[in-house]
Amino acid sequence: MDPIEPLINAFHAEGRPRVWSLVVTIFGDAVQHRGGRIATLQLQELLERVGIEAGALRTALSRLTSDGWVQRDREGRNSFYRLSKSGQAEITQAAVDIYAAPREDKVEQWVMARGKAAPAKGISVAPHLWLIPADRAPEMPDHICLTGALTSFPQAAAERVLTPDHRAALGALGADVNALKGMTLTPLDAMAARMLLIHRWRRIVLRYPDVPAELMPADVEIPNPRKLVADAYSALVPASEKWLGDGDGNTAPDSHGFSSRFQ
Repeated sequence: MDPIEPLINAFHAEGRPRVWSLVVTIFGDAVQHRGGRIATLQLQELLERVGIEAGALRTALSRLTSDGWVQRDREGRNSFYRLSKSGQAEITQAAVDIYAAPREDKVEQWVMARGKAAPAKGISVAPHLWLIPADRAPEMPDHICLTGALTSFPQAAAERVLTPDHRAALGALGADVNALKGMTLTPLDAMAARMLLIHRWRRIVLRYPDVPAELMPADVEIPNPRKLVADAYSALVPASEKWLGDGDGNTAPDSHGFSSRFQ
């Protein structure tokens, strides 16, 4: 049996893959800390492992080049891609949220924000009312804000914390992680699993608020999804880094904050 088949099937079951988005995930997670560029053939090998054809990759790279995300280099018959400066800026900003460390303690101080529009990182607890951990609260000039400790959390508020889509996304994440438990993977399989795991996690982080465990509804199976991802990621790193090889030979594998991910 293919050890990563459950992850591959789950990925394709969500509809036609957005290959360009998957390539962005690869650059942010697996390329930047190893010199910043990757051979087209290496990208092709990785994506073919999860059922994406070479033509779809070429289309995705063409789109990313046209949109200013990546640049192409050639060395003889070999072609390589690297992020543009604007692409690097986008990746670096997103990485702060994607690889933030799991919380070990309850949030002591919260910001309660009231306004018409949902603030970034806001957790909906009532119509036009959001909670945000004070240490991660953005500037909110268009909202009325109060800061303080959370002494109680009504059931009605808890039921609003996760939208149906957010709940479904966490369920799919949990299924992926459970499928990997106890698996011994080859370097290519480990890299493919790592890619699919972080791609799913990246979409969750960028779409939904990061809900601390104490606010999660009681019936959620993974109250601390960030810890779940961090542990699974740590298990995949050794073998997957072997597949990535030596990068450009000049950049340490722990550059770009790699060694501190989820720490």
